[in-house]
Amino acid sequence: MTDPAEAATATASKAKAQKRKSTKSVQKPVQLPDLTIPTQRVTSWVTETADNNGLPFLVIDKPSATVFAFDASGKPVGFGPVLIGRALGDDATPGVGNKSLAEIGPAEKTTPAGRFLARFGKAAGNTRVLWVDYATSVAIHTIPPGNPKENRAKRMLSPDVDDNRITFGCINVPKALYNGKIAPMFGKKGGYVYILPDSKPLEDAFPPLHARPFTPAQVATAESTPSR
Repeated sequence: MTDPAEAATATASKAKAQKRKSTKSVQKPVQLPDLTIPTQRVTSWVTETADNNGLPFLVIDKPSATVFAFDASGKPVGFGPVLIGRALGDDATPGVGNKSLAEIGPAEKTTPAGRFLARFGKAAGNTRVLWVDYATSVAIHTIPPGNPKENRAKRMLSPDVDDNRITFGCINVPKALYNGKIAPMFGKKGGYVYILPDSKPLEDAFPPLHARPFTPAQVATAESTPSR
């Protein structure tokens, strides 16, 4: 015959274990900061038209040096600062992917804008990176162990956006976001990366937006809508 005290203890332990499991599995929704109008436009277009084709995606706002990560359903899962190409510009120089780092000129250190299908692969030194555009050697990865004089970690935390322009064109992201969200989501099938332009019209970087014009009235509505 089962001891009532032992049965009660076992039941309580099981209940605590189930509570810990359910608490662990429930993730709090990510509260995004206020998005720029271009970021709002691209994010709305992607989620409303399913342009991501059922894959996770990133929106990288170059002017604000910020990355926003979304899962395959379009739910935001994280965001953070990024380091991008030292030079202003939205196009990669032809042939830049075939050059060594020492051969890349100052004006060629750009992070190209546009829509990219990104997948993980090997880079120099047998390191694993998320290739955004293999032909032009643009990838997403954490801060590499490079020249300490560049102070990349300090630059990433700087409130001055100009400090975030330091790379040869690749996009450096925080370790926690890369290892905790981006790598797990993009690890199997990859995903899409939408890089907003520095200076070219948004519609030139993302042609489908020509059919989705953003009017001043929409800007006013977006600015008056409180964040949730």
